[in-house]
Amino acid sequence: MNRMFGRGKPKEPAPNLTDCITTVDTRAEGVDKKIARLDGELKKYRDQMAKMRDGPAKNAVKQKALRVLKQKKQYETQADNLRNQSFNMEQTNYATQSLQDTKTTVNAMKMGVKQMKKEFKNVNLEQIEDLQDDLSDMLEDANEVQEVLGRAYGVPDIDEDELEAELEALGDDIALDEDSSYLDEIAAPNAPDKEPGADSIAVPDKDGVQVDEFGLPKIPAQQH
Repeated sequence: MNRMFGRGKPKEPAPNLTDCITTVDTRAEGVDKKIARLDGELKKYRDQMAKMRDGPAKNAVKQKALRVLKQKKQYETQADNLRNQSFNMEQTNYATQSLQDTKTTVNAMKMGVKQMKKEFKNVNLEQIEDLQDDLSDMLEDANEVQEVLGRAYGVPDIDEDELEAELEALGDDIALDEDSSYLDEIAAPNAPDKEPGADSIAVPDKDGVQVDEFGLPKIPAQQH
């Protein structure tokens, strides 16, 4: 059957912008190489013309240079067109990719909202409120238990007036203690380091004369 009716030609894949951009960039690079080669020829012709005198030979070289320059201009125009094509395709590719990303994001958000709605159906607000009320009641009961456990037993009753009077008396005692602090500032006299009357004993100086504590000659005591 295939031989009789033939087989359909397989469909070619749809053009890909990324592949097209790569192809155009490759062509632009090839044109740039041709422009560089023509620049080399122009330099050679300019050098030749600089060394030649005016005449038919120089005019022939000049015509070659003009022809090369014309080709260079054409290639430069082609290179500019290729770069513009590549830029436009890159912008189109970027816009297309952004739209695809946006579509993916929107679909993900839709799935998220759908899942939230599904999960929200399993949540009972009344049960949550009842749970909060029960928790509040339990906390209050726990506080009452703590208060009961913290009660003090066997504490005698004390008159408030007596407590205030004792507090005032305690304040007076504290004031007296603070006023007596000046006694600490008075230094007690040092203990004597000599026996009584030791300073009155005559002491001979370097010449053998008896002197008292003031360095004056000692008057000998009269004997009776």
